[in-house]
Amino acid sequence: MEERWIEETLHSEWRTRLKADKILFEIDTDHQHLVIFDNKVFGRVMMLDHIVQLTTGDEFIYHEMMAHVPLTALEAVEPETKKSVLIIGGGDGGVLREVLRHPSVERAVLCEIDASVIDMCREYFPGVSNGAFDDPRVEIVIADGTKYVREQKDAFDVIMVDSTDPIGPGAVLFTKEFYGDCMAALKEGGVMLTQNGLPFMQPDELSQSVRFFRELGFAESSAFVATTPGYFGGPMSQGWASKRAGLKTVSIEKLRERFEVLDIETRYYSPEVHFGAFALPRYIAELVGG
Repeated sequence: MEERWIEETLHSEWRTRLKADKILFEIDTDHQHLVIFDNKVFGRVMMLDHIVQLTTGDEFIYHEMMAHVPLTALEAVEPETKKSVLIIGGGDGGVLREVLRHPSVERAVLCEIDASVIDMCREYFPGVSNGAFDDPRVEIVIADGTKYVREQKDAFDVIMVDSTDPIGPGAVLFTKEFYGDCMAALKEGGVMLTQNGLPFMQPDELSQSVRFFRELGFAESSAFVATTPGYFGGPMSQGWASKRAGLKTVSIEKLRERFEVLDIETRYYSPEVHFGAFALPRYIAELVGG
């Protein structure tokens, strides 16, 4: 049988291919192409419109950083306060899984526009959510995230925008209007995280988001990075917009103290990685204004 290689076409000047050892699911409609396959290095892979969305081999990196960086920082300064979290997107359940490892989280809302995404990930990627969808603290909302967040006021301590790239329907999750609605939905001292792509390959995506954060008046507007091998092209950035000044610079001693209390096993996140993730390479620091 001839080998099948599936190409990623996200970047206009660069192509990468993944070997599909076994195709598990594939559908090509008038609107999108979705394929799920196994790869010996990356594990189980999901690609939508020829863009890698998820691999079981490295998903822990992205999901741990999106969940533990904001929550550990908040818990370090407010250890006794219960937290409410909103995840927009994230239908694979990976961020939700990590969020629920924090006992301080008493409410976690997952707002996913397409219920079939959750159903498909339950079937083909059950280990990613690892039972998170059935946790009693979780509320699953099937709705447009932009409309849902617009109706919330002072409702959440953390908002995590676990979105696709700003192409097609996902583009609205990168607008100033949407970020403003998220700001209104955050409690005093709350923080928002955004998926902002690869700064080396997609510099405008990150710089525009952080510029919007500043224009909206967040107390802190920045980003941190982590390298996820399946997102080819350098370190991945996550935008950081906090209503509390100093949250991204919580001391490493306080982060260590909090992580010891949390007492969980992680594969990528650590207090040291957390602290260092905000030390941006100069080319990325220039994108976010220092």
